[in-house]
Amino acid sequence: MQNFFRDAVEFLPILLQGVWLTIVVTIGSLLLSTVLGLLWALMRVSGIRVLSGLSGGLINVIRGIPIIVLLFYLYFVMPDFGVAMSALQASILGLGIAYSAYQAENFRAGIEAIDKGQIEAAQTIGMGWWLTMRRVVLPQAVRIVLPPYGNVMIMMLKDSSQASTITVAELALQGKLIASSTFKNTSVFTMVALMYLTMSIPLILLVRHFENKAKRK
Repeated sequence: MQNFFRDAVEFLPILLQGVWLTIVVTIGSLLLSTVLGLLWALMRVSGIRVLSGLSGGLINVIRGIPIIVLLFYLYFVMPDFGVAMSALQASILGLGIAYSAYQAENFRAGIEAIDKGQIEAAQTIGMGWWLTMRRVVLPQAVRIVLPPYGNVMIMMLKDSSQASTITVAELALQGKLIASSTFKNTSVFTMVALMYLTMSIPLILLVRHFENKAKRK
């Protein structure tokens, strides 16, 4: 145990650098996936067959490609087409695109859960489709999708470790580099696991709060 605490003092500053990149990747990809997911969902429920079909096809394609393959494609293949990006940019873009498909399904479920009578009532008083969505549907749908949205945040935090496959020195890669150079696997990866858990617990509690709040309504 003394050895673990001694190792923790030595390695913590380096691992904290990885924590910072983990947070950057998570927040960046979360914002991107939210915007894209909402766009795909609105296209799905637009009632326009072309937009609905295009959105459904995109979602199926995205869900069918492993995240790691998407990251490899963005970082290693896209430069062949003249589109070069840093490893951090590729990881945010890749995770954002990958999770936009799951976000889209969450948003679509929330939108479709709203009583159709409210939509019809809004349209009878002259509201257009977009105004109805913005003022009537989306404010209510947000409350419905908060619990699954929180789960996506937790999954994205953990999957940010896949950015290490394209050389982003986030927490998982920093831990791997330290362990390979010091051979202190137990101490290092115990610290990595505890740091991921420390970041995840507030999100888990937040999701539980949203779920309990939704049950009381």
